Amino acid sequence: MSDSQKHIIGLVIYPGMTALDIVGPQQVFSGLPHVQIHRIWKTLDPIQTDDGMTIVPDTTFADCPLLDVICVGGGMGQQAVVDDPEVLDFLRQQGSSAKFVTSVCGGSEFLAKAGLLLGYRAATHWMARQQLARLGVEVGTERVVIDRNRMTGGGVTAGIDFGLVLAKALYGEETAKITQLLMEYDPAPPFDVGSPEKAGSELVNQAIAYAMGTMGLEVK
Repeated sequence: MSDSQKHIIGLVIYPGMTALDIVGPQQVFSGLPHVQIHRIWKTLDPIQTDDGMTIVPDTTFADCPLLDVICVGGGMGQQAVVDDPEVLDFLRQQGSSAKFVTSVCGGSEFLAKAGLLLGYRAATHWMARQQLARLGVEVGTERVVIDRNRMTGGGVTAGIDFGLVLAKALYGEETAKITQLLMEYDPAPPFDVGSPEKAGSELVNQAIAYAMGTMGLEVK
């Protein structure tokens, strides 16, 4: 843990976000040395995530310092804010100077709409890959895609992998390994169906129908 430089990390949160998209990376970042973490939204009012959890921002867009890392996640409620000019302007402003411009899950759609993924590869949740491609982004299927200073994680749980990869970029492999060990991050899922490539088309179609039903949408 030789890097004594202080890193300022900003996690953009919003109503309807998926909590784990941001909570996973935050858990990683909170164990790193010399890190200042800001949980950012327009106001300091509590926000409700798409699983019913309540998270309280501690920094507003207006009061946010220049960030070394800007990160935004996805969520079932992201369509209500993903075109919000205030949100996109904030991402553009911070993304123009940040050392790393990052996202987890559907958060890459925010970056794309802010013009921050033009000419870059990026990851997203598997259900959002076509949408991201329509925005002119070369979509990768890896858990974490690194393209220069753009670092993007796949769906939800990939946020932990993303956090550890970013930890390595900021502090080196040894610190990232220590952080992983202290978190006891040793995935052993009960079912080997965590990606569409592994799950097969029948289960994928069932999952899409289930998700669309949860959101009150019709499957076309």
